[in-house]
Amino acid sequence: MNIRKAESRDTEELGRLGAMLIRTHYRFDEKRFLAPRRGSEQGYGAFLGSRMDSRDDCVFVAEEDGRVVGYVWAALEPMSWKELRGPAGFIHDVAVEQDLRGRGTGTQLLRAALDWLRERGAPRAMLWTAAANHGAHALFEHLGFRDTMIEMTLEL
Repeated sequence: MNIRKAESRDTEELGRLGAMLIRTHYRFDEKRFLAPRRGSEQGYGAFLGSRMDSRDDCVFVAEEDGRVVGYVWAALEPMSWKELRGPAGFIHDVAVEQDLRGRGTGTQLLRAALDWLRERGAPRAMLWTAAANHGAHALFEHLGFRDTMIEMTLEL
């Protein structure tokens, strides 16, 4: 397994994995998360591609036998009055192909992102995870994350 910074040549694979993330979250809660739609792969790939050149964002990919099988997107975030928190690193996405989970790929991706955030002076790292995503919860807790907030939704 090779973990490296994402490059423009990875955009299509990032889009494929991002669309997988959309479908997975939609299955968790169809009212809360975006519905998969035509063009999700291209749209998400273009979006993640736009983060690659940002000095405040990083995208790392996991590559196995020359194929991208996972990614992580993290960013430096300023203080937020809305979220009642100081500056932080934020893990926005971590995605690993379903059949490759449980082999340490997510851990390696997250460690790369956490190292990147630490090197840039982030005092802490935060993330959000779907309530139903028990596998992700276990991974995050294994790396030392703790519960701090619970998002609640009411349909209007």
